[in-house]
Amino acid sequence: MLKKLSCILLFFLSLNIFSQENTINLVSWNIQDFGKTKNSEELDKISEIVKEADIIAIQEVVAGFGGAQAVAKLTAILNRKGNKWDYAISNPTNSSKYVTERYAFIWKTKHLKIKNRGRLITELDSVIDREPFILDFYINKKKLSIINYHSRPYNQDPESEIKALTKYLINSLNTNLILAGDFNVNESKPIFNNLKNNGFTAAITKQKTTLKKVCKQNHYLNHPIDNIFFSKHIKRKDSGILDFVLFCENLERARKLSDHLPVYLKFSF
Repeated sequence: MLKKLSCILLFFLSLNIFSQENTINLVSWNIQDFGKTKNSEELDKISEIVKEADIIAIQEVVAGFGGAQAVAKLTAILNRKGNKWDYAISNPTNSSKYVTERYAFIWKTKHLKIKNRGRLITELDSVIDREPFILDFYINKKKLSIINYHSRPYNQDPESEIKALTKYLINSLNTNLILAGDFNVNESKPIFNNLKNNGFTAAITKQKTTLKKVCKQNHYLNHPIDNIFFSKHIKRKDSGILDFVLFCENLERARKLSDHLPVYLKFSF
């Protein structure tokens, strides 16, 4: 009887382990001016905010050496906190010399594998100022493609970029697909209807993600422009923002890390 109970217990434990291994936590974050301006203390604070993620997608990485160095330093800090991490950094975007940036992915290597270091989607560089960065992950031999994207500013027609990117996603890519980033447009706007009509869902709705410069009566959030869109074969388990501000007195220190909050999506596929 004891042996039978032990077998049953091991069976349910194995189910729990399997479930945990197949739940992925993605965090997407526009980390303002992510480069040599971030000191070791600030990088450590950033690591504490994102360390529970499995994959981190970062926008606004400085195009020069300082950006790549900051990503490497953040990865090294994360490695000291109990898990093994790897990272990939895009080439500088090249469609506009005035807004050149890099993108980065950082991920836990225990269950996530890659076959290459990703690429900028150069097919879109004539219509998107900061052409997106795509990286394919493999979980138990299943492929997951994540696109990291930072649109042009809200007053420079980001809608035309989103329209072109939507067309590319619908026509070109596989079924397990996530689009993460700073869109500079609220997900409720009609420009996202085509994406939604083709099976994509926004991780968050009506959720402000940028930080004001001044906090009054604990109101420090500004615009709902960061998000994660996921295709219909991906099953959301949880999603939201990682609010590291909480109170007015923290706003000034928080803005030294970024003027955006991270967005997260916990999912399986």
